[in-house]
Amino acid sequence: MELPRDFVEAVRRLVPADALVTEPEARRTYESDALTGWRAIPELVVLPESAEQVQALVRACAAHGVPFVARGAGTGLSGGSLPVAGGVVIALTRLDRVLEVDLDRGVVVVEPGVTNLDVTRAVAAEGFFYAPDPSSQQVCTIGGNVAENSGGAHCLKYGFTVNHVLAADVVLPTGELVTLARDDDGPDLLGAFVGSEGTLGIAVRIAVRVVRTPECVRTLLAGFASTDAAGEAVSRVIAAGILPAAIEMMDALTLEAVEAAVAPGYPPGAGAVLIVELDGPTGRVAEDSAAVERICLDCGGFDLRAAEDADERARIWKGRKSSFAAMGRISPSYYVQDGVVPRTKLPEVLRRITMLTQEYGLRTASVFHAGDGNLHPLVLYDDGVPGEAERAQELATAILDVCIDAGGSLTGEHGIGVDKVCSMPKLFSEADLAVMGRLRAAFDPAGLANPGKVFPTPRLCGEVPGPYRMHPLERAGVAARL
Repeated sequence: MELPRDFVEAVRRLVPADALVTEPEARRTYESDALTGWRAIPELVVLPESAEQVQALVRACAAHGVPFVARGAGTGLSGGSLPVAGGVVIALTRLDRVLEVDLDRGVVVVEPGVTNLDVTRAVAAEGFFYAPDPSSQQVCTIGGNVAENSGGAHCLKYGFTVNHVLAADVVLPTGELVTLARDDDGPDLLGAFVGSEGTLGIAVRIAVRVVRTPECVRTLLAGFASTDAAGEAVSRVIAAGILPAAIEMMDALTLEAVEAAVAPGYPPGAGAVLIVELDGPTGRVAEDSAAVERICLDCGGFDLRAAEDADERARIWKGRKSSFAAMGRISPSYYVQDGVVPRTKLPEVLRRITMLTQEYGLRTASVFHAGDGNLHPLVLYDDGVPGEAERAQELATAILDVCIDAGGSLTGEHGIGVDKVCSMPKLFSEADLAVMGRLRAAFDPAGLANPGKVFPTPRLCGEVPGPYRMHPLERAGVAARL
């Protein structure tokens, strides 16, 4: 579906020529995020270089009724930045400046294209860091983190992105520029915006909170015979009143993949491993570390070790951070899922996932933030085998059903995007969804901002995607949007 000619001409007047991506081959770069099961080629990609250009572009979209999708580094895992038919992608990677560092207040102000890790790099020398740490933190952007309310391994203690965003300048879908702040009177509009997946506007300037680097950090690694045993250790650690910075678990299949990929040297023969990281005052860390080690041993843990230096700590974390990419060592394709369950239900849920895996005749590798029950089952399949991709998608959806049945949620940090829209009515009532829709309409009355994401539509939910099937919005056009 071609864009209106007068809209394209208007856009050409707003940005430099090298800010437009028009060639079909180049536009394919933006056809999906990291969840490659959904693909759609955008009609046009624009790379603005300033907040003013973003605002002008959105105003042009509003004037011509053209839908737009904001995009960061494209590392999302729910299809949230998938292009839409008859629309434009506004890629924010050129807005990559750190604008202000105020360590007296513990605040850093950045543009949306600044990478997550670069926030820490900007303040590390002064003894500060930015706490949310997705596995893709070296490349994912703060704008994308805000859109998805990203977490990471250390969100157990430090919270998600929403706990660290203090204010944001937002271009609304109407083209108006507003500032949303944590201390605003009235409803928490900033809280509503963070995690809205680009459906309420585009953040062009973001103030985030940075925190002091802890006095002491101790990283423990323990092997277990099974995920049940490791899960029991997690429950006992939390029940003991210990709050680690992170508790991560990987199962045997994940261990096989990461050892082949990056050789972190995890306990051989383990059915599961736990990474437990503690930080804070030295005395408290030593006391908590001893308690965690006792709990792990009581639950059958073996080959317990603690990182002796920064290099060993990095090697322990390298396996966990590389786990998604490492799946290529054991499977041609994989489908990433993201659900949340109560910590006490972890063993039960993992057993149910194993039963589903057997039922569907596929393999599932589990790697997750065990401390807060955020599961990342990776459904392994071969897209060269007819029907296997569809079966993998069905299994991934069934895993979400298990999470909901256990009293959990559809997503911990990857968002809803297009991948989980059809599961939304399983968790939320019709009235719940109606209220969400009314909030969205207050920000975006024309439905131009990232249409087709988060909220279920009959056309979308009436069709089952394949691994590389054209997204329904690409076929249906603008009429499919909310």
